[in-house]
Amino acid sequence: MPTKRSPRKGSLQFWPRKRASRILPRVNWNAISSDSVKNLKGFIAYKAGMFSAIVKDMTENSMTKGKKISFSVSVLECPPMKIFSVRFYKNGKVVKEFILQKPEKELKRKLKIPKKANYDTNFLNNLDLKDFDDVRVLCYSIVKKTNIKKTPDLKEIALSGNLEKKIEFIKSKLDKEISVFDVFEKGQLVDLRGLTKGKGFSGAVKRFGISLKQHKTEKGVRRPGSLGPWHPARVSFRVAMAGQLGFFTRVIYNSKIIDIGSSKEIPEKLKNIKNFGEIKNDYIIVKGSVQGPAKRQILITHPLRPSKKQLKKRYELLEIE
Repeated sequence: MPTKRSPRKGSLQFWPRKRASRILPRVNWNAISSDSVKNLKGFIAYKAGMFSAIVKDMTENSMTKGKKISFSVSVLECPPMKIFSVRFYKNGKVVKEFILQKPEKELKRKLKIPKKANYDTNFLNNLDLKDFDDVRVLCYSIVKKTNIKKTPDLKEIALSGNLEKKIEFIKSKLDKEISVFDVFEKGQLVDLRGLTKGKGFSGAVKRFGISLKQHKTEKGVRRPGSLGPWHPARVSFRVAMAGQLGFFTRVIYNSKIIDIGSSKEIPEKLKNIKNFGEIKNDYIIVKGSVQGPAKRQILITHPLRPSKKQLKKRYELLEIE
């Protein structure tokens, strides 16, 4: 009889399979191209829920062009953000950081801010930009405008353009709110970075997808047949074993923005979402699913490697069900 062969179970790209150390994942901002970016390369949003959208297909050479089609969409609430501080980089390291404003009460609980912190914003006019390679901003979401919580989420976000353009943008947004309309627009592609739903301690069958053993097997059906040879006298990390499942960092690439809505015109369907509540701020509707449960923080970024096929697609939102 031929030798039975089976592909290994579980990708080795994701290792170790343990809980993520931070809610908002780190991003390689230098890898994201600045060509089509207005200013900020990312924005903090919160997952509201999933719906079915009826849209009109406007894609050229599509078999359903001009017809109504339906697919699943995810709604992300995007409360405004503010710039907390500016970080100046030299040779990949932070050499200077300036706090732009006195932090709000909710922000003080999360950050250890020195009592004698200087909040003078005139330093932007007196800087010699030759001393620095890059400028980034530490932004926080004004999440108290939602029904989720009060404590804001902070994330360092890169800017597009040269140093002069970056400083101009920071000056224009001093003590002002940054809207999602300032960063993204309808029809473009985005990457969605966040954590999956936590499942806790799970067995090898659910965690790695190994097959069940036959019913007469000793010592359990939902476990691997062997943990390895007698020697070397240790268990290889490649063996499928029980452990943590979920609460992992994942990225969804090239999601299409179907619509960007304003807080002034919220559809009736989005006023009482299960497990989330009412949307009170600007929101984004993206095609497909988004990782994590309702109220999970999601970092929306400009695409790392945009797909030409996805860019060609055009949809006109008609209704949300």
